[in-house]
Amino acid sequence: MLRDVINYDSVIFMKKQLKGSLALLCGTIIWGSAFIAQSVGMDLIGPFTFQAIRCMLAVIFLFLLTLVFDFKIGVKNSLGKWKNKRLWIAGGVCGSALFVAASLQQVGLIYTDPGKAGFLTAMYIVLVPMLGIFVHRRPGLNAVFSVVLALVGLYLLSFMGVTEINVGDLLLIGCALAFAVQILLIDKFASDLDGLRLNCVQALVVAVLSLPWMLLTEELDMGNILACWLPLGFAGILSMGVAYSLQIVGQKNLEPTTASLIMSLESVFAALGGWLILHNTMTPRELLGCGLVFAGVIISQLPTKRAVK
Repeated sequence: MLRDVINYDSVIFMKKQLKGSLALLCGTIIWGSAFIAQSVGMDLIGPFTFQAIRCMLAVIFLFLLTLVFDFKIGVKNSLGKWKNKRLWIAGGVCGSALFVAASLQQVGLIYTDPGKAGFLTAMYIVLVPMLGIFVHRRPGLNAVFSVVLALVGLYLLSFMGVTEINVGDLLLIGCALAFAVQILLIDKFASDLDGLRLNCVQALVVAVLSLPWMLLTEELDMGNILACWLPLGFAGILSMGVAYSLQIVGQKNLEPTTASLIMSLESVFAALGGWLILHNTMTPRELLGCGLVFAGVIISQLPTKRAVK
């Protein structure tokens, strides 16, 4: 009888892991594709303009989506769910961390090439387990090995041959730290909150914090903004709206270290997207790097003792 209970618990645990992994994988594919949209959009408008508008599009999309999902309980009851004080506190904290991460990444890209930027941003796969120790989220041995394997793969994919470190690199290391904090904050708050609403508040915070920087440092050109409708729509609705909601759903069922490993596939999918869509070439070294990152993610999913909380 006890063995049956243990086996049942193991099956339930593995199903939750699979659900979380698939959610994060789908979100990561969108993020990797959004890199192309973001690069095109940045040719026409400034980084904070792009960030503010994409996040406002996400807020509108997510708010309407909650009304659709709550159709059976009516508009009044749906709007009542927004009165959850914990939702706004969590969204404010997570959104602030995301704003810092996204802003440092945007500014860092001015000084650093995209390949190096992808590697430095993905350094959160190392920072998440390190920071997790301080909040009693100690990763298992297979997770540590997976992080090392993925880190080598990312180096081969994005960073090999780079010898100089500039101010942009330092900004991107700060970006990786902020993303690591955001991942741990989502892990802390997401378990008992509505994922769509949490992401909506998070996106609203990023948009509001981006507005002053947009107005003070960038020139608004409505013609360029309208010409950028497709990249903005993709980055706003799919990347910020759908993918970050999938992150919240995925992290409800995964340890932060495992989640960060799957999210690091963004660099791989960005490279593959450039190969398929933009017809960029991939060297054997880059293909090996992709393979090592995939291997790290797969190893992180193998059965093992659960991490100590």
